[in-house]
Amino acid sequence: MPAGEPGFRMRPLLVRLHRWLGLGAAAFLFLAGLTGAVIAWDHELDALLNPSFFRGATPGTPLPALELAKRLEAGEPHAVVTFMPLSVGPGQTWIARVAPRIDPQTGQPFTLDFNQVALDPVTGAEQGRRMWGKPSLARQNLIPFLYQLHYTLFLPTKMGIDFGVWTMGVVGIVWLLDGFIAIVLAFPSLKSWRKSLAFRVKRGGYALTFDLHRSGGVWLWGLLMVIAVTSISMNLGTQVVRPVVSVFSTLAPDPFRSVAPGPALTPAEDAAARERIVAAAASVGRREGITAPPGGFFAVPTAGVYGVGYYAAGDDHGDAGLGNPWLVMNARTGAVLGRQIPGHGSAGDIFIQAQFPLHSGRIAGLPGRIAISFTGLVVAMLSVTGVLIWLKKARARRKTAKGGKAASTVRTRERAAN
Repeated sequence: MPAGEPGFRMRPLLVRLHRWLGLGAAAFLFLAGLTGAVIAWDHELDALLNPSFFRGATPGTPLPALELAKRLEAGEPHAVVTFMPLSVGPGQTWIARVAPRIDPQTGQPFTLDFNQVALDPVTGAEQGRRMWGKPSLARQNLIPFLYQLHYTLFLPTKMGIDFGVWTMGVVGIVWLLDGFIAIVLAFPSLKSWRKSLAFRVKRGGYALTFDLHRSGGVWLWGLLMVIAVTSISMNLGTQVVRPVVSVFSTLAPDPFRSVAPGPALTPAEDAAARERIVAAAASVGRREGITAPPGGFFAVPTAGVYGVGYYAAGDDHGDAGLGNPWLVMNARTGAVLGRQIPGHGSAGDIFIQAQFPLHSGRIAGLPGRIAISFTGLVVAMLSVTGVLIWLKKARARRKTAKGGKAASTVRTRERAAN
């Protein structure tokens, strides 16, 4: 590009922006890339590491989900089931999420040292319990720990601000901006486009490091930008993404956030409401045009809100497409308060539905997850090579500055001698 053109004059500014935006996000993206490469396979790895937690010990016909929930809560009266599968696949355990009940004496939640329990679905016997997301490298906690680290960095929530969510959301915004700067810098002219796609493997050293950073980013640029956009959605969907999308397309209310909470349910009301909702779930789903069977149930008894997910046993992860349908219901009346049905709604609604499936790669099934896992490793590599390039150039600048200072000193002495 000729020196007089505006793009050429802007290049030094873009280089500085790329340098400082990249350095500012490098550590976060390195962690996110490595953990993302692992958690693309979180369920498989978790089951591999903890077979007794995920594999049922007794062959036979599983007990009904509501019966298993009753047995769990009878054994743990301070716990209430907040999520449970309504059916399980052959050889699988029945894994429920629990939360502490409210202590009527203090008005505060009871203390629990677990939030996830696995039962043998045939006998109801407990096979394991854990605190999902606990910062621990123990085998039972490792994969949930990495999942939580990926999204929150275990940063605290203070003054109502979730610093983990906001940090990773802002990093996503920085990454998206830096990605567009990087693609402009990667192609300084039409004549040199081949260099931006090449890897000088035989040269090795700094040349290969530079090519891994530049050309590696170019080859996967589209996928990297998809992950950057979806990472913003995963963390700042309500605060940033939905307001932006709503400018271009009408959005239905978020069924998981916009439902006004009602009065809290007593334990007896909760148990009765669960039975009503589960019994009616199949017919309610058909009325909403959902063909899949009821597969999962979540409850927020303190808000009087329940939800049902529709999928076959073992398909709770939404391994292809836009995920599974969900209905949010009034616990007392069974009325549908909100719905998320993949592929239904405005263009903006479908865009929002696609964010997690795109981010996890599950939208394309197994090939998508392989691509996301590989891209996570590339993100970590780009972070490392970017820092190495900066260190080399910083040393060169310091050396040049010292050489210039030394030469200036010599000239000064020569003038003084003359």
